[in-house]
Amino acid sequence: MVIGVARLSFHLPGNSSLKGKRKVVKSVIDRVKSRFNVTVAEVDHMDLHQRATIGVAVVSNEAPHADSQIQTVIRFVGESVELLDVNIELITL
Repeated sequence: MVIGVARLSFHLPGNSSLKGKRKVVKSVIDRVKSRFNVTVAEVDHMDLHQRATIGVAVVSNEAPHADSQIQTVIRFVGESVELLDVNIELITL
């Protein structure tokens, strides 16, 4: 079993409230959940207006498949927000 995990930090320029940030982050999370068979949640920078971090996880029986899924999600998210930092880890159990 392979678990693919990614941490994506992104910038929300021009955002001046936590309410506005929540709207953008919720939209990103909902679009990822509806398009891909992955788990996704906001994991850090919850009280900053212009920065957000989400975590994405996928379970697979092969490392290349898990990596491919994570890379696809990263490209998808990167099309709608400005990614600042991406960390990927594949854990084999």
